[in-house]
Amino acid sequence: MSEKLNLVTGGTGLLGSHVVEQLRAAGERVRVLVRPSSNAGFLESLGAEIVRGDLEHADEVRRAVEGATIVYHSAAKVSDWGPWHEFEKEAVTGTRNLVEACKQANVGRLLHVSSISVYGTQTPPKGQRVTEDYPRGTKFRIWDYYPQAKLLAENIAVELGDKTTMVRPSWMYGPRDRSTIPRMVKALQERRVPIIGDGNNHLNVIYAGDVAAGCILAANSERAKGEIYHLCSEGEVTQKQMIDTLTDALGLPRVTQHRRFWVVMRFAFMKELFAKMFGRKTAPTPTRRVIYLIGRPTLFSTAKAREHLGWQPRMPIGEGVASSLEWYFKEIGQPVPENVRKAAAALG
Repeated sequence: MSEKLNLVTGGTGLLGSHVVEQLRAAGERVRVLVRPSSNAGFLESLGAEIVRGDLEHADEVRRAVEGATIVYHSAAKVSDWGPWHEFEKEAVTGTRNLVEACKQANVGRLLHVSSISVYGTQTPPKGQRVTEDYPRGTKFRIWDYYPQAKLLAENIAVELGDKTTMVRPSWMYGPRDRSTIPRMVKALQERRVPIIGDGNNHLNVIYAGDVAAGCILAANSERAKGEIYHLCSEGEVTQKQMIDTLTDALGLPRVTQHRRFWVVMRFAFMKELFAKMFGRKTAPTPTRRVIYLIGRPTLFSTAKAREHLGWQPRMPIGEGVASSLEWYFKEIGQPVPENVRKAAAALG
């Protein structure tokens, strides 16, 4: 077994769990900082060392970082709803404590997981793709706190200079996805999903295992010191293809209703406004972030990650969707619909 020690934050989440899984499969030593209340059973089954603590508490973070060679920071509040202080606590306070601990422990590399959402809602000139040096932080939507917190966390992470390598994934899916897949399945079952626009826009969806592989490549690359990489899809499946596949897999009729992007965005804004007025704690349906993720075009370049790291997505979209749905239904204790594999195979 390698003497190198990898510390992972956010290990009970979607991306972090895949990072831990791949590191352990490669024979690496892995320590995971896990909240006291979190279920770490899967991580323990992989043979990872579990350290209980909270990123909000600097002393607990220092204990977790001690002796680490590489730190993978994937913990954050990933949501389209909630008060600012919750996003700030996880993305800003947590990142500050982690960076200070890395400085004190003289950690060799911090692999910081950000998001393509830091660019806001900008649209590049026609025919161009967004690269890693594109301007950040313009045109954030009101109450959309996730990208704002991610931007502030980036500004803290880079304080380690070339010891920081940053990745910006897009919308991730895969086994252990407790956010996107459950919401999509429920919305489809309740017949609440229209096709946004003509449905021919390509989605930025990327398998979490592919992002994890990119994180590990970047964290161990000398060339990646001080660099930023997009780890996302350049467009493998359209919105309509994805919705058709999910409805077929669930044994539901295909969605035929279309709604204009701007109409649905305005409707979602009104839902959010009323939710804010009445202090609603759960996200209204839909939110503008969800509509934007589904209805926007794919405009992000991954050329730099391919050139520097030799990275590329390897999970076929059909296999990834099938395994995600199978994991979800097993997780909730329901039989896996018999059409899952057949329907997903149509994606390739």
